[in-house]
Order: sequence, then C-alpha cells, then structure tokens
Amino acid sequence: MITVRLFAAAADVVGAKQLELAADTIQDVVSQLSDSKTTTQVISRCSFLVNGATAQPDTPISDGATVDVLPPFAGG
Repeated sequence: MITVRLFAAAADVVGAKQLELAADTIQDVVSQLSDSKTTTQVISRCSFLVNGATAQPDTPISDGATVDVLPPFAGG
C-alpha cells in the first residue's frame, strides 16, 4: 500500500486529502483517481512526487511510499 496525498483542486474532485492505495506506478494512481470526466481532467493536469522526487507516469512506486498529487498552481 502507498499513501496518496492530494492538494487543492485534486483533493476537491477526489473528495479526500489522503488515501491509501495499492499501485505499482504513477499511471496506476492516475487510473484509480480518475473516475469521472471532471476528475480525469483535473488529475491528468497534475504533477506527481514520489517521496519528494518528481515522477512520470511510468515511475515505479514501492510499498510504503508517499505520492503527492499537485494540481497546477497560479501565482508566483
């Protein structure tokens, strides 16, 4: 199991700030979080971190890892 922490719009569309999931890659996380058109549109624009490091869709995730789901942020 991994811990998925969701922020801002990602947390809003998923309806949770933190989840426990079984996933092997970031793409697995995206698939599990994308359950409607609105959710898919938000999650597909997010950036992902695995244990604080930038991750791509094919990035492997080890058991016990923390994945942060970060939507685009405005401002500077």
